[in-house]
This record gives sequence, C-alpha cells and structure tokens, in this order.
Amino acid sequence: MLSFLTSLGLLAALLQGPGASPRPATPAQAPATKPAPTQTPAAKPAPASPISWSATRRLTVADYLGRPRPGDPLAATTSTDLKANAACKDYVFTGTVTATFDPNTSWFRNPQKATEVLVRHEQTHFDITELYARVMRQKLAVFATKADCMKLQPAFNNLTKGVYNEWDREQNRYDQDTNHGLNAVRQAFWEKQIASRLELLKAFAVE
Repeated sequence: MLSFLTSLGLLAALLQGPGASPRPATPAQAPATKPAPTQTPAAKPAPASPISWSATRRLTVADYLGRPRPGDPLAATTSTDLKANAACKDYVFTGTVTATFDPNTSWFRNPQKATEVLVRHEQTHFDITELYARVMRQKLAVFATKADCMKLQPAFNNLTKGVYNEWDREQNRYDQDTNHGLNAVRQAFWEKQIASRLELLKAFAVE
C-alpha cells in the first residue's frame, strides 16, 4: 500500500490577536472526606515519526510498526509519502519535495520470518518513491524558471499530478513484474534498475 501527499502554500501571514489571560482559579471548599484516588489509564504511545529516505539508512523489520488488516493476503506493506510544497515570496518561486516512510501504517505479517529478499523488496518500494521525488525536483527546477506566481496553483497541480500518476504506475508495475518479490530474477533486475536511475538523478538528491 502506498500513499502520497501534496500541498501548496503562498506564504500568507497569519495574524493572531493576543490570547485572553486566564482568570485565576477560585479555590473550592475542601471536601469533608478525601476522595479515593482514581487510576489514570495508561497513555497510548505517540505515533512514530516518518523516516526520510536515505542512501545510508536502509529500512529494517523493526521500522514496521503497523498491523495488517484482517484478510489482507500480502506478506508486507510499505507506506510511503511523496510530498511536494510550493511557495511564492516577493514573486520568487520555491519548491520542496520529500520522500518519507510511515512506520505506523507499514507492516510485516510475520516479522520473525521476514526474509532478506522480502525486506529488499519493500526497501525498493521506498527507493521508487525517492526516485520520483528526484524526478519532481528536476521538474520543479525547470518550472521555477518560468513560474507565474499569480497563476501558481493550477500549473503546480498539473505538474505534480503527472509525476504522482507515473509514480503510482511504477509501483504497481514493480509489484506485478516481481510477483511481490517472489520472482528472484525480476526482483534483482528492478533493484539494479532503480539504483541506476537514482544515480542518474543524483544531482536532485537532498541528503
């Protein structure tokens, strides 16, 4: 399962008035008897932060904190986000793109039995997301030279939509061609191909 986010901001200043000063609490009359202590429920652990793509920090089974849905036939799911932001300040365009992995919605059905091949298959899903982050950065570099800040949103949306569609199709082709990593020959081919394409777009990495 893969997900993506996109957003557009025009850097408008958000003005807020001063907050109202809280009134001092009025002390209540002491109760005649001391109430029984109430048991505080255990706090739920905070969600794990997204993991940014890195050439040196590869995913491990321990990064997968989610749980599969009942009846889901897959052995694992890697949830990644491709997020693009654009802004114009003083009529100067800037754009940023990030590729991240979400530990909370990614899972292995049987973490103790996850093979090296399966982990590599899931890592390559993340690598494909980084590949399209670089494609997006490349396109935004060209876009910045002719961006019209008065008509930014439609043009930006059209650019990002095309990249998102390509990214989605590539992820689906990868799973189909490798049979979710079970075809060792095709899996090795994709790993090599994606690594080569990342290298070709190395100038658009952000590490």
